[in-house]
Amino acid sequence: MKTIVYGLPGIFSAIGWICFVSPSLAEDWPHWRGPVRTGRTSESSGWENGRWPVKAPLWQSNVGTGAAAPVFAEGRIYTVGWSEGRDTLSCLEPATGKMLWKQSFPAPEYGRHAVGDKSMYRGSTATPEYDPTSGLIFTLGCDGDLHAWDTRQSGKEVWSLNLYDRFGIPRRPQITQRKNTLRDYGFTTAPLVTGDWVIVEVGDPQRGCLMAFDKRNGGDPVWCSENRDPAGHSGGMARMEVEGIPCVAVATSWNALVVRIDGANAGKTVAAYEWKTDFSNTIAGISAEGQDLLIASRYNQMAMARITVTLKDGARELWRNRYPTGVCTPVIHDGLVYFANHGVHCIDFTTGRLVWEGGKVGDAGSCLFTGDGRLVVWANDGDLSLIEGGRRSPQRCLVLAESPKLLNDMAWPHVVLANGRLLCKTLNGDLICFGMTP
Repeated sequence: MKTIVYGLPGIFSAIGWICFVSPSLAEDWPHWRGPVRTGRTSESSGWENGRWPVKAPLWQSNVGTGAAAPVFAEGRIYTVGWSEGRDTLSCLEPATGKMLWKQSFPAPEYGRHAVGDKSMYRGSTATPEYDPTSGLIFTLGCDGDLHAWDTRQSGKEVWSLNLYDRFGIPRRPQITQRKNTLRDYGFTTAPLVTGDWVIVEVGDPQRGCLMAFDKRNGGDPVWCSENRDPAGHSGGMARMEVEGIPCVAVATSWNALVVRIDGANAGKTVAAYEWKTDFSNTIAGISAEGQDLLIASRYNQMAMARITVTLKDGARELWRNRYPTGVCTPVIHDGLVYFANHGVHCIDFTTGRLVWEGGKVGDAGSCLFTGDGRLVVWANDGDLSLIEGGRRSPQRCLVLAESPKLLNDMAWPHVVLANGRLLCKTLNGDLICFGMTP
């Protein structure tokens, strides 16, 4: 099934969008994939009366190379990028893009064990993690530089450590038997804050794949996961609950891993579902809904699977289809699954069957689901589009509007919609901001 229908009054091509959002629905985007790491926001797409109004962008800036996405918290935009031998954390004013402060430190363009695909990535890959309780923001560089910065003191460094130096992390091993598939992109997974801890996918074969550090003091790990898999190449962890127990799920190099994060049980394995790919490339990571998770990969897997998790029995596969995603983490909403990779896809969450596909998306792409039931898709070398959700358009991929070539490089970083701002970034560090004001 492949149907594409363009919504009236046609395809809008321009260099920017303006959307209308009720201030009461504005919310921050402090983490990888949004308010609660699901790729969903309560903010409106701005589509009204058959139009997605087009205006010039508020501003454009270059914030340094890398696939790390920006975050938006407490009236500020934060982003990290690499340039001329340094990683830089930048704090920007949302209305103008003005640099309010920056903190930088020496860093290589690639991690010390980097192998393969250097034309496809470089610089900072892990998205920063903002903690609204403390005002700290955490960055993780490709070479293992983990930093905590105080945003309420102009980014003053609170603590730092290097994961390679501290724990002696080896190069990722060969994952499958296919020749020439050894890959190591360094550290790519966004940290995750829960309570007093910042959790990091370290991939230590002696101590544990996941480690939790005191978010205010750093130092030695508070706990390490029982699982000791090598770290995977994904964008971030997903929060989930299993029978009321708080957990995190992550795609390691070998498994879809679910780990408890509750008190003295933190670090204990709930489930480890084997999922190995050529290149250790489950870049899309894991999406979670209730006690179930989705994991998907291209390459040798060429599949998406829905896994249900229980404390007693661990992981059990419910279905597997042949609609993989290579880069875009799936968004789950109202019984449907969406992703933008080799087209935009809508999948039935219950059965795994294809509902529709369409759109002009290649490898690079991400999407978010808006409060008014639509998809904002950022893809290719700078193409932005708006697509009707599956409940309003259950039979076909309805493209409401699109604007190609807004920028001119790979759209690896995740698109962000927060507090009346739409933020689109490319691998080379170009960041463009579109206003969404009443």
